[in-house]
Amino acid sequence: MRIDRIDLFHVAMPLIYPWRTAYGEDAAIEAVLCRLTSGSLSAWGEAAPFAAPCYSPEWAGGVFAICRDWFGPALLHQDITSGDALQQCLSLFKGNPFAKAVFDTAWWNLESQRTGRTVAQLLGGTRDRFAVGADFGVMDSIDDLLKSVEGAVAKKFRRIKLKFRPGWDLPMLRAVREAFPSATVHIDCNSGYRLDDLPLFRQVDELNLAMIEQPLRHDDLVDHAALQAAIATPVCLDESIVGLPHTQQALALKACRYVNIKPGRVGGLTVAKKIHDACQAAGIPCWVGGMLESAVGAQSCIALGSLPNFTYPADIFPSARFYTEDLADPPVELIADAEGCPAVAVPKQLAEPVPARLTRCSRQTATLS
Repeated sequence: MRIDRIDLFHVAMPLIYPWRTAYGEDAAIEAVLCRLTSGSLSAWGEAAPFAAPCYSPEWAGGVFAICRDWFGPALLHQDITSGDALQQCLSLFKGNPFAKAVFDTAWWNLESQRTGRTVAQLLGGTRDRFAVGADFGVMDSIDDLLKSVEGAVAKKFRRIKLKFRPGWDLPMLRAVREAFPSATVHIDCNSGYRLDDLPLFRQVDELNLAMIEQPLRHDDLVDHAALQAAIATPVCLDESIVGLPHTQQALALKACRYVNIKPGRVGGLTVAKKIHDACQAAGIPCWVGGMLESAVGAQSCIALGSLPNFTYPADIFPSARFYTEDLADPPVELIADAEGCPAVAVPKQLAEPVPARLTRCSRQTATLS
């Protein structure tokens, strides 16, 4: 497909409730959306690196600029026949996986339109629905958290994820475990700790968690391997997995026993599938993460989650969980699986931004043609 036109949008989507983690707080999710046009076809992609370079070295304003000034011009008027071909066009540029994911996810949606097949089918997905979990950030009080977790348990979510950071760590976790001793729980540290905190993680080891997600530095593999060797609880890598080479190194080092894959963080669906396949070959289960994207970005996460090695409940949320009104239609909604537990269905219809909402949320725009 020849790329005839590229429209870029840097947006800020206000949250219902601030999202608090080890790296800070966000009142709105900043993302970059792209519309690729080829002939009479057009489709959207999205990546949400957030407003500041705190989750990763990338940030929404920077992603918008590099997409406008470098990546977009490199792709414009090119005949892109595959996700690998798109990645090859951008391979001259070092890093910047979120920026590459903006275009990669749009290309897969464009290919879906061209072929009449869903993105999940194009990726080789084997399921039409899969389980999701409930996530809770740092809240105003432990009592507020316990009420929220109680609601999630009552709704039969298959697992609970808790943000975990200094000042909101062991006392919080012990309170949750005491109140819900049989619930499947894991914690997400968002790189908030160091290997010197091993005594803390040995105490966490006693609380029967499903995993500890990204406890150490965002760019580390070696210390995670040392931590995994020292504790029984599985370590899950998130921020450290930014591409296939990092995944292969992590597997060789035995740095983890789970891998979280977010299409935005790794450079798009093309790379995400390769990471899934490498983990599957190594016997390391995966699960899908998200960045609180609009329905445009969430649909890429859902399509990815249809692949067979995504066996742990995903971080896919209904639009109403975080947004008064999703930027795009149709919004993400949960369904019940065969056992009445929350799940998400693989979409058959591509989500697209609603023009008035896109205009309202846009901070800057650009068109390349």
